[in-house]
Parts: sequence; structure tokens; C-alpha cells
Amino acid sequence: MVFIKEINIARTIINKRKEKGITQDDLANYIGVSKASVSKWETGQSYPDITFLPQLAAYFNISIDDLMGYEPQMTKEDIRKLYLELSADFAAKPFDEVISHCREIIKKYFSCFPLLFQIGALFVNYSAVSKDEGKMKSIIAEARELFIRVKSQSDDVELAKQALCMEAFCSFTLGNPQDVLELLGESNAPVFSTETLIASAYQMTGEIEKAKAVLQVGLYQHVIALLGIIPSYLILCADDIERFEEIYRRITDLVEIFHINKLHPSTLITFYLSAAQGCMINGSTDKSLDTLEKYTELVTGDIYPLQLKGDEFFDLLDPWLDEFPLGTATPRDEKTIKQSMVDAVANNPAFSILTNEPRFQSIVERLKNNC
Repeated sequence: MVFIKEINIARTIINKRKEKGITQDDLANYIGVSKASVSKWETGQSYPDITFLPQLAAYFNISIDDLMGYEPQMTKEDIRKLYLELSADFAAKPFDEVISHCREIIKKYFSCFPLLFQIGALFVNYSAVSKDEGKMKSIIAEARELFIRVKSQSDDVELAKQALCMEAFCSFTLGNPQDVLELLGESNAPVFSTETLIASAYQMTGEIEKAKAVLQVGLYQHVIALLGIIPSYLILCADDIERFEEIYRRITDLVEIFHINKLHPSTLITFYLSAAQGCMINGSTDKSLDTLEKYTELVTGDIYPLQLKGDEFFDLLDPWLDEFPLGTATPRDEKTIKQSMVDAVANNPAFSILTNEPRFQSIVERLKNNC
């Protein structure tokens, strides 16, 4: 499972020698070799004899692993497998036991930033399993520190961006909205879409299928992103019934046009739940129940496992989906997801006044039977 990145002992010796302010002659005299030997070490023409490694590490006050530039890493496939294993463990084993195991993995692979990101995501997804608010916040704070490390240390620009967003999410969850604004900015910068430019470049080189795939991916992401924004906007507009109804109508049209119930049901689940809550805010109890019926019909249907996927329209997504660290796997196990769907309705304060309504009771019962 582990592989070692290129040995960077030459770079380490150069950097540490300069930090100490010594010459190649000084280092050669200390170790008991010629200046030419040190020069060859630093240019990568040869490596120090293994017997010199403890001496060099001690001289620079670092470990032998640090001296050699040893960085334990995991492949994307190994990360995917480990994530799914840990996800299953969270559903089946004691919470503290799995968390301790995750921490051991973090220590072992502290330089494997894609893995650290996924462990942070696991902590976020499963923090609520602890059933203890204090422990949940502690785990979220721990995840935030992992995202900060990935953001500041990874040379993968896209991964660093994702880590920044997850850091902001953790800050929000911990009740620190000002941190979110400082991390992400208080105003929206204009969105610059590169899909058209990239597709045009592929077209100029005669790679038409690649051009089509790039545009499909862009369209797919923008549609899903739009649906991801809508629930929050819907709730904020719940006190304006006319606007609320217009938002609901337009999004349901979009959902039908793009077959979102099959393409990306998880975004539709969130939309229905937010719409039902919004209806409660504006006093439309019957419509809230109607929307919860749609929510229930969807989540008790044939949508599992929840995963990113294309359809007849989005038929060129597979290579792009394969690039995800976890492939097309759902971020949490099915049992946990289904239970969260029950809790989102049965334990939601927004629906508390519906507790004695027969339709609501039937909805909750159907959701529980789905677990």
C-alpha cells in the first residue's frame, strides 16, 4: 500500500548545510569523507554510504526519514479502499475505536495530503455518529486542522482549494461565521468558466470527443452547483410567498428537464427537504406535507447506492468521474445515510407541529421502514 516518493537526500543535505551556514568542506571534515563525495551527494551522482546516515541525521538534528526525504504515500486506489473500509467501520464499530484507528493512520501518512483530506471528510461525515455534541465539535475541529495542513502544505492547487472550502465548512459548523467570511471573502468574485476555452482548444487539435466531454462535464457541474445553492436561497425567501413559489416552480422544471431524480438524487433530496421547511415557515402546511411525500418517495426508492453518475444525455462523464479520489462511491455508508434521512424529518424542529398529523406520521413510518 505504501510507496516512497523520489529520495530527496541531496536536496535535504543542501538545505540543511546552508541552514547551518557550513561549507561542503566543513561537512566533509565532520563526516570524514572528501569534499568531492559531499559534492556528489548534493548533485545526486551518488548517495552517502548507509553507515553515514545516522551521523548525518544527528549532525542536522533530524530523523533519518527526514534526511532521506521519506514521505509515506498511498495511491488513489488505496485511499478509495481505505475510505470505504473506514466508512463501514464507523457504521459497525464503536465510534472511539474507529477514530483512534484514523488517528494512527494520520500519523503514519502525515505527508499524504490526499489521504489527510479524505480522513478530514470522514470526520465531518461521521462526527454526528458520536451522539455527543462536545465530542462532535472536537472531531470537527480536528478535521479543520487536517484541512488547514492540506491547504498550506499541498502542492496540488485543486486539492488546496477544496481543503480551503472544507476548512470554511468546519468553521461554520463550529459556529464561527466570521472565519468563513475571512477564508472565502465577503463578496462573490466573477466566475470564470474555462470549459469553453478548453473545448475550443481540443476542437482546434481535432479532438472533438474530448471537446464534447469537457463541455458535458462543465454543464453537469454547473447544473449540480445551481441545485446546491437553491435550498439556502429557498429558505431565505420563505417569508416572500410569491418569490418562494417562483423559485420552487423554476427548480422543479429544471429537475424534470435534467432528470435529476436519476442523475443526482442527493441534491433533489436536499431541495425537497428545504422546500418543505420553507412551506412551514410561510404557513403552507399542506404543501409542506406534499413536498415531504415527494422527499419520502425519492429516498425510499431505487436510488442506492448514492453516487455521481451520468445518463443518456451526460454520456461522456465516466473518465472524469474516475478521477475522483473515491471514484463514484457515496461519501457515507448506506445505513448512515438512510438514518440521517429519517432524522432530517422526524427530529426536525421545523416539522414539530406536524407530529400528530396522520400524513406526517405515515411519512416518518415509511422512512423508518426504509432503514
